[in-house]
Amino acid sequence: MAYDKFTVLTSSAVPLPIENVDTDQIIPARFLKATERKGFGDNLFRDWRFNNDDTPKQDFVLNNPIYSGKILVAGKNFGSGSSREHAAWAIYDYGFRCVISSFFADIFKGNSLNIGILPVTVSEAFVDKIFKAIEADPKTELEVNLPEQKVTILATGESESFDINGYKKHNMMNGFDDIDYLQAMKSEINSFAEKSIY
Repeated sequence: MAYDKFTVLTSSAVPLPIENVDTDQIIPARFLKATERKGFGDNLFRDWRFNNDDTPKQDFVLNNPIYSGKILVAGKNFGSGSSREHAAWAIYDYGFRCVISSFFADIFKGNSLNIGILPVTVSEAFVDKIFKAIEADPKTELEVNLPEQKVTILATGESESFDINGYKKHNMMNGFDDIDYLQAMKSEINSFAEKSIY
């Protein structure tokens, strides 16, 4: 399934300075029955966002109108716990295109890259600088530059580089999932097959 191409994202950010956020907190298990990638954003952080009577919890960041944007800035060890792909779906469906943290669980990181969310790993010190910039001005913008593999706090000009697998970087920049990548090589694959003796 193709998704939006990711090159340079400039956006304000939503701060979630909580460590060890697991996938059951991102999307509780009771919402995993659907098989399509639609509608999961409604239940992103469901138990943190809503009371039992479905009224919004006013003290949760996603219910605070001063914060918005396509970037979620999270505490260390984001996406731990079960391997449910639905956690990445919920984040994408809500509208986030990038999550910044000092550490991601490997499976969550892979699931995110496969569906068009860029997980950016930077140092704890730089994440702290981002949190402080957002605290000073909730509208402060970050620039996430995938070609240059760099995150910049535009208000201060401070930046830090991040790593990404070259294959995943290529796919993100072209809006490809693994199947799209193979489809893009269809003529080369057919050409090879025609020359093959097998």
